[in-house]
Amino acid sequence: MTKQEAEIRIAELSKEINHHNHLYYQESKTEISDFQFDQLLNELIALETAYPDLLQPDSPSQRVGGTITKEFETVAHETRMLSLGNTYSVEDLKAFDERVEKGLGSSDYEYFCELKFDGVAISLVYENGELIRAVTRGDGFKGDNVTENVKTIRNIPLKVKGENIPTKFEVRGEIFLPVSEFEKINAEKAAAGEALLANPRNTASGTLKMQDSSVVAKRRLNCYFYQLLGNDLGVETHDQAISLIEKWGFNVSQTYRKVSSIDEVITYIEEWDQKRFDLPLETDGVVLKVNSYDQREELGFTAKNPRWAIAYKYQAESAVTQLLSVSYQVGRTGAITPVANLAPVSLAGTTVKRASLHNANEIERLDLHTGDFVHVEKGGEIIPKITGVELKSRQANARPISYITHCPECQTELIRKEGEAKHFCPNAKACPPQVLGRIEHFVSKRAMDIDSMGTERIRALLERKFIRSYADLYTLQDKKSDLLGLEMSQDQYEKEGEGLLYISLEKALFALTDQISLKQINDFLQAKADVPLNAKLLEFKQAIRVWKKKVPSNTGMIDYLISHLQSHPEFPKLEDFVPVALILDLLLGRRAALDQLISLSKVKGTVHGIMLELDLPLSEELREKIKKLKANTFQEGVIKNMLEGIEASKAQPFDKVLFAIGIRNIGENTAKLLAKHFGNLEDLKKASKEQLLEINGVGETLIQSLEEFFADADNLRILEELRAHGLNFEMSGEENEKLGNQLAGKRILASGKLENFSRDGIKEFVEAHGGQYISSVSKNLDFIIEGADMGPSKKEKALKLNVPLVSEADFLKMIES
Repeated sequence: MTKQEAEIRIAELSKEINHHNHLYYQESKTEISDFQFDQLLNELIALETAYPDLLQPDSPSQRVGGTITKEFETVAHETRMLSLGNTYSVEDLKAFDERVEKGLGSSDYEYFCELKFDGVAISLVYENGELIRAVTRGDGFKGDNVTENVKTIRNIPLKVKGENIPTKFEVRGEIFLPVSEFEKINAEKAAAGEALLANPRNTASGTLKMQDSSVVAKRRLNCYFYQLLGNDLGVETHDQAISLIEKWGFNVSQTYRKVSSIDEVITYIEEWDQKRFDLPLETDGVVLKVNSYDQREELGFTAKNPRWAIAYKYQAESAVTQLLSVSYQVGRTGAITPVANLAPVSLAGTTVKRASLHNANEIERLDLHTGDFVHVEKGGEIIPKITGVELKSRQANARPISYITHCPECQTELIRKEGEAKHFCPNAKACPPQVLGRIEHFVSKRAMDIDSMGTERIRALLERKFIRSYADLYTLQDKKSDLLGLEMSQDQYEKEGEGLLYISLEKALFALTDQISLKQINDFLQAKADVPLNAKLLEFKQAIRVWKKKVPSNTGMIDYLISHLQSHPEFPKLEDFVPVALILDLLLGRRAALDQLISLSKVKGTVHGIMLELDLPLSEELREKIKKLKANTFQEGVIKNMLEGIEASKAQPFDKVLFAIGIRNIGENTAKLLAKHFGNLEDLKKASKEQLLEINGVGETLIQSLEEFFADADNLRILEELRAHGLNFEMSGEENEKLGNQLAGKRILASGKLENFSRDGIKEFVEAHGGQYISSVSKNLDFIIEGADMGPSKKEKALKLNVPLVSEADFLKMIES
C-alpha cells in the first residue's frame, strides 16, 4: 500500500471506528462484534505504525493505552470543583426554593434538573480544541492528573472540531463504569473464585488510578458531561452551555430537564424514582441548579456550597427477608468471603437472593442467627448488604451463625492474621480455587496464551486430578482419550459452608422429569424468581398439569422431592439450588446409601465425579437421567484445540514464561525487565540482592518475593518439569541482539510526537542500544527526548526536577557518535 492509499484507508478506518464507538457509548447499540471491532483497530494501528507521520492526535488508535504512570501528578484546579449540599426530603427542597426566591427578590427564575450519577468527577481542559489535561476532583482545590488514562475512554473527545471553538475551555463530568460492564467483571471474578467488587463507582475510581493505561482501556469506562467553564463562551444559561457541549461532541445524558417551578422539580424527582434503575449506570439522586448564570452570581456561595444548587438523594431501597443459610467462597488468594443466602425478595427492581457478609466481624456485629429475618439494603451497592436483624421475629431455638473453621474447598484449618478482618486458607499449593487462579494466570493471553483453557475447563481438570499444577498441562497429550466426556463444572453447582455440593434447581427438575425441556423449566423459574422454593415446587406441579407431560410420574417425582427436602431440615437452604446428595438419592434409590452420597458430595465437585467413584451398574434409562444432571463435557474439537494451544505455548519467549509462573509482585513489565537484564532463569535465580537493586524499578518487596519463590522446593520441582517440557528459560539470540551500547546505564523517556519513531519503536530502539526506557517523568531519568507537542505538565515537571530535555536530532547524533 502506498502512502497515499494508506492515508485514504486510515481516514476510512477512523471514521468507521468512531461510528461504532458512538453507537456503543452514546446509544448503547452495536452493529459489529468485539472481534470485528478489534480487527478494524488493529488494521489502523498497523497502518499508523508503517506511516507514523499519518498518525493524528485524535486517532481512535490513541484510545488503546500503553502508558505506565507510576505516580499521578497533583494539579490545582483553575476553578474550584464544588461540593453540593444534600437533602433527602421534599420539605428541604421547598425551603431551598424559598431561599432562592428571597435571595433574588423575585420568582422569575428557572431550574435545571439533572440526575446525580454515582461515578468519579473529572475536569477536562482543552486548548486549541485539543485535550491537554484531565484531573480528578480530589479535595476540590487540586486533584490527580489522569490524562493518559482518560484518553482511553472512547467517548471523550481528544480533539474538538467545529466553528468558534474557544482557545481554552474546561468541561466537567462524571466518569462511570456501566452496570453491564461491572457485572461482566464480577461474573469473571466469581467464576475464578475471586472476591467480588463492591460497586461500579469504586471500580471506576480504582480503574482511573491504574498505572497501566492499556488495562484502563479494556475496562470500557464511560462519561457523562454536565458543566462548561471558560471565558467569553457566549452562553448565559446552563441549558445553553449543555446544548453547546452536546454540539461539540461531548456525551450528555438525555435525562435532564429545564423547569420553571419547584413543583416541576418534585415531579421530575418522582418520575425518576423507579425509571433510574433502567439506566446503564448507578444514580443516587437529582441535582437541582438555578439555570441563569447571572442569577447564580447574584445568589453567591456559603462557606462550603453554592446557594444556587442542591442535591436531592433518593433513600436507599430496603426490604426484610429471611436468612436461609450462609455459604463461604474461597478466592484465588485463599481469602474467605461469607455470603448470606436469602429467601427471594424484590429490591430496587431486581430479585435479591444473596447478600455479602464481608467477614466474621460483620456476622458477629449483626449477631446473625439461623432463620433470622434481616433488613437488606441496596443503595449505591450492586451487591446487596444486610444492615440489621428483626429481633422480635427471631425464633426461640435459633442458634448463632458460627463462622467456619476449615476451608470448604480443601478442609484445611483456616487462619486469621492479627489485625486482619479476613480468614484465609493457608493451603496455597493444593486448595482448588487457589491452584485454579495460578493456572488461569499461567494460560492467560498475556502469559502463555493457551487457547481453549477457560476457567470451567481448568476447574474440571483439577477436580478429576488430571492436573495439580500448571506444569501438568504439558502431560495432557498422554491423557487425551481419558478427557473425552469429562464434565465441566459450571454455574449449576454451588457449595455451602461445610463443603456440601448443591446443584441448580433447573438441572434437578430437568433430571427428575421426562418430556419437559430445559427451556420450559428455565422459563418457568425465571417467571417465578421471587417465589420461595417450596411454593415454587408446588406451582411447578401445576405447570406440569397444564403442559400435560407425563403428569402422574412427573408430579409424583416433584412430590418425592418436596418430601425429601422437608425430611432433611439439617441441609442448609439455598434458593435455586438443592443438595446433589438428595437428588441422586431420589434417582438411584437403594443403589447407594444417602450417607455415602453426602460424604462423596463433600469431596467431589461434580455429579460426574460422584458417579465415577460409585461405579454402579445402571440401566440406560437411569444413565440418561444422570446425564441430564451433568454440565457440558469435553468433546473432541475442544480437546484438539486445547492440546494444540498447549503445544504452541512452548514457543512463548522467556519474559512471558517468567510472567506466567506467577512470582508475587512480578507483573508483565517487570518480567520483561528482569528477562532482558539477566537473559535466563538461572542467572536471575542466582542474582544477589545488590545486583537486583541495581535495576531501576526493583525494590525490597520484589526481592523478597523472588527469594521466597526460589527457596520453595515445590516451585523448583515445577520449574524443572517446565524446562523438561521444552519451555523457554532464556532469551533467544534474536531477543538478546543489541545494536550498540551507546545508551548503557541511561534511563530515558520520550515525550511528544517524534519524526523517526513510533511510540513502541523508540522504546525498542533505546533498549537495543543498551538503555532503559522509563514510562514516566521522575528524578531518576538521565534525559527526556522532547518531541513535538510535548505535554506541558510533563515538561513542567521535568524542568522542576532538573531533568535535561534533548531534541530528537541531538538524540540521534548521540547514537551516531
